[in-house]
Amino acid sequence: MSDAADPEERIDETTTWPELAIGLYDRLTGRDAEIHYQFEDMTVEVPSGTGDDAEHAEWRIDGGVRVTTSERE
Repeated sequence: MSDAADPEERIDETTTWPELAIGLYDRLTGRDAEIHYQFEDMTVEVPSGTGDDAEHAEWRIDGGVRVTTSERE
């Protein structure tokens, strides 16, 4: 396979969580799709800012998150 492959045939790799979420939403919208994430005792440290000295709040998640898609009428 060469580097000069047709861009429409090339599959780009997802490298960030936002890219993954956007890609899933784009693929599933209009297909009455549903995504359900289940978390068991998950801990997320949420920063108060972007600096090296940012404080972190600890969020604990134990349960589900449901994402559904549909097209606007």
